[in-house]
Amino acid sequence: MNYPELAFIAFILSIVFSIGGVGSAIAIVPTMSWLGVPLMTAKPTGLFINTLSMLSATLKNLKHGKLDHRFGLPILLVATVMAPVGAYTGRFVPKPYVLWIFVGFLLYSGTMMIFFKPRRRPKDGNHIIEGSIIGGIAGFLGGLLGVGGGGIISPALIILGYEPKKVASTTALVVFFSSLSGFMTYWGMGTLDWKLLLWVSIPAIAGGWIGTHLMHFRMSSEGVKKVIGLILYLIAIKTLVNVL
Repeated sequence: MNYPELAFIAFILSIVFSIGGVGSAIAIVPTMSWLGVPLMTAKPTGLFINTLSMLSATLKNLKHGKLDHRFGLPILLVATVMAPVGAYTGRFVPKPYVLWIFVGFLLYSGTMMIFFKPRRRPKDGNHIIEGSIIGGIAGFLGGLLGVGGGGIISPALIILGYEPKKVASTTALVVFFSSLSGFMTYWGMGTLDWKLLLWVSIPAIAGGWIGTHLMHFRMSSEGVKKVIGLILYLIAIKTLVNVL
């Protein structure tokens, strides 16, 4: 296992995906699987990277007053509860099926990022009900796949008409807690590689900080979404090739 290579990948992907507030595990987990890391080790590693990079992003969002915790609370609570359910379910799902689910998840997230544009928020929308449904789905799949669920939360909220940068800040907070919850579940199941976690931790924190800085001061929301969507498509194609 090439630890420096994995650390560099964690750094670069944490930068790119924290710009969109998604969490880089959605790309890191399949990438690690291609490089020979067992899937049940790659998933908690991805969640650990998400936890660190999104903690860094959330602290920066708080510092700059970009975070509305009340808006994200329903999503956060349900996603945090459902992530361990998904993680535990992953023990009983064969690897090929998990990878097929991953392909579908990546294609969904990429499509949402590239083709769906923000719309005006309807006045009669109920953010508690919407947030609970989105959080439940994202938490379960995030735990099952080891991705934290940001790839579902962020595009879903944008489709519902929420402002993209507010969505990115909220998603970062939710992904931090759901990823931590899922990671603790995998830890309890004894699937961690502590040496790998040590190698990727500092690059993930640094990448999350840099990416969030770029989001607030350098990057347009539309440009960020298109770049992330294209990356997700490429990863989906590569994963599909490996499955077949």
